[in-house]
Amino acid sequence: MALLERVAALVRANLNDLIDKAEDPEKMIKQVILDMQNQLLQLKTQVAIAIADQHLLAKKAAENEQKQQEWMRKAELAVEKKDDALARAALDRALANKELAENFHQQVADQKSEVESLKAAFTKLEGKLGEAQAKSDLLIARHRRARTSKKASDAKLGLQAGANSDTYERVKNKVAHAEVVSQVWAEVARDDIEGKFAALEKEKEIDRLLTEIKGKKLITA
Repeated sequence: MALLERVAALVRANLNDLIDKAEDPEKMIKQVILDMQNQLLQLKTQVAIAIADQHLLAKKAAENEQKQQEWMRKAELAVEKKDDALARAALDRALANKELAENFHQQVADQKSEVESLKAAFTKLEGKLGEAQAKSDLLIARHRRARTSKKASDAKLGLQAGANSDTYERVKNKVAHAEVVSQVWAEVARDDIEGKFAALEKEKEIDRLLTEIKGKKLITA
């Protein structure tokens, strides 16, 4: 995501170099600290949102598991009433909810990784901010002593910063575009025969579950 890219750029930034290249070191370090504080606030918000999304996905998984159990009970009731057609329809619904639950569980796992990544980035940026704040006076003083050896101009710094920003934006856009293209091609390339085999497998699973339910009913009869 763009926010993490910006965070990574700030974390990788060498504050000594930034101060060396700035005409006004005090103004520069204050701006860097302000940028980090803003990024930290945004990142904190993103962490909270990611955690909320994780809880929502877990809730959806649980809801589909509950629906799966409900449809299984309905299938058993249909078998008791000797209505195989109704039992098969209920089993079809149960399998659909089972698949949804599994998909939500996978999304929960992915979201957990995202949350941990965001938390790590937050901790790293928080440490970098503390370091910048603690060393700001020292960096400014060091720059003043080395003022005569400054090599970069404001124009060069501005161009470089702009180029870096453009680079990050281009990379972000390329990644987003590649993901969309990949998804589209995956849909286009899917052979119809796979869908037919998937339907056969589902039908086979329904037959198995129906036989299993009937077997349990015979045992308990």
